[in-house]
Amino acid sequence: MSAILELASIGISFGPLQVLEDINLRFDVPQMVALAGPNGVGKSTLLSIVAGLRSGYSGTCCAYGKDVRRWKRREFARKIAFVPQSLKLDFPFTAEEVVFMGRTPHAGGFFESDRDRGAVRRAIELTDMGEFAARDFRALSGGERQRVMLASALAQEPQVLLLDEPTSFLDLAHQFAIYSLLRRLSGEGILVIAATHDLNLAASYSDRVVLLRKGCVVADAVPCDALSVAKIDEVFHVRAEWVHRADGRAWITFDDRAGDASL
Repeated sequence: MSAILELASIGISFGPLQVLEDINLRFDVPQMVALAGPNGVGKSTLLSIVAGLRSGYSGTCCAYGKDVRRWKRREFARKIAFVPQSLKLDFPFTAEEVVFMGRTPHAGGFFESDRDRGAVRRAIELTDMGEFAARDFRALSGGERQRVMLASALAQEPQVLLLDEPTSFLDLAHQFAIYSLLRRLSGEGILVIAATHDLNLAASYSDRVVLLRKGCVVADAVPCDALSVAKIDEVFHVRAEWVHRADGRAWITFDDRAGDASL
């Protein structure tokens, strides 16, 4: 059986800068995956390749056994949804209308079906955005926009959900709520891959962590192994310690290191 996603020898350069080099990853089952690493290591670029939005790379990226470059976009969007860090709209769409845009791959005409309306209603409820569904998307805060973009992606009813820093503009309560939702979705059969800077969210909610450094995969394992004290030191140049609580949950604490912090 083919993998849900398989990346083989992926590499890409922007001018003289090698952004990704020899990336080999395979995702066989629905799970929650965190894509972690410092700024500039290629997390967003890697997600854009998997989402079929980037060209000019070497190697192959396949979804369900078929190169992403060979998929018809409408069919691809029925299976894979991508949530970018931000979205700019120049027209006065309401937040709910933006969520309805997520139904485009399934639309059969100009009018929404009962299934469309049901998918949008569920997505709005899951992302807790009902209170501002009727507002102009352009007038929303960064965190509210992120929740709308996630709801639009969920309205696609995808089998794979790709997210680029999904909680960067969210308050603390909604950060935990979104990651709890993503964890639940993975348990319901969706492969979730989220780029993140927050190692504690990655450690707490992910089944697997892929850690990047200078465009290369340096760890691909369960959180406690991929985010070991030694790996955090190597990649982020900070001292870390895993703290285990009485209820069995673990947390990472950090201590800034004086001296060279070059990446």
